Amino acid sequence: MSKKKKTIWRLFAKALGEKSGKNDREADIVAGIRTFILISYMVTNVAIVSNAVRHWNNINTNQCEVQK
Repeated sequence: MSKKKKTIWRLFAKALGEKSGKNDREADIVAGIRTFILISYMVTNVAIVSNAVRHWNNINTNQCEVQK
């Protein structure tokens, strides 16, 4: 990995939370799992919000027929 990518990964991993693991490899695996959980939360939230927006002002347009 290039130095810039390592720096970005290190900062992102720190943003996820406290460093966990006995060594750097284990800490990277934990950060990867936390990243997966974060992405799954974001996908779930996007699905919930898009469903709410899709059904915003969803008015039933079925009209009753008037018998003469």
